[in-house]
Amino acid sequence: MPNTDRHAKPKPGDRSAHFPAIEKKHGKPVRHWLKLIADLGDAKYPEQIAFLRERHEFSQVHANALVMYARGSTTSKRFATPAQYFASLDPAKARTVRAILRVIRTKHPQLELVMAWNQPMLRNGDRYVFGVSVATNHIVIAPFDAKVLKSLSPRLTGYEVNKKTVRVPTDWKVDAALLDAMIRPQLAAGDATRGAAKSKKKSKKSSRKSTR
Repeated sequence: MPNTDRHAKPKPGDRSAHFPAIEKKHGKPVRHWLKLIADLGDAKYPEQIAFLRERHEFSQVHANALVMYARGSTTSKRFATPAQYFASLDPAKARTVRAILRVIRTKHPQLELVMAWNQPMLRNGDRYVFGVSVATNHIVIAPFDAKVLKSLSPRLTGYEVNKKTVRVPTDWKVDAALLDAMIRPQLAAGDATRGAAKSKKKSKKSSRKSTR
């Protein structure tokens, strides 16, 4: 049976990250639920999910985390590196995604390319500022801020725009100026947040000194 040490710090993507919430909500240790799943024998994934959801009122997220863990998939993380992700794509789509990310990082070299939620993301410090995902017939780009896309609406005519994402063709001729316009407000917001946090910390430090 997989290790269910509740005190071990889960890594990004680990299904065990759901265990404390499961134990709190359902009042029993994870090993109890894993044993019940094991007792179902050769039950298929849908049957195991239905057992937890219908018999024990689990949410889909918690049921999936337990069932997949019991089936040996202890993490939802499929790609450890961007290179692995790109290798999984159709070459034409991979070229477009690489070009999108390269244009942004050339302009903003401080951004770090990382994998999160099995998709390539650009991160500024601890703040995600841009992400890309690939579908069958399009690529989705996301600056993670509905206000940014709303402000750019005149420049997004002809694209399919959702609240926080934009669909572009898989062979998109990368619009560097548009991508930069998506990124800059995110960077400014991050700088403002960090500045406010530093000022607050400095204020608290000064306050402590004055009361000594």
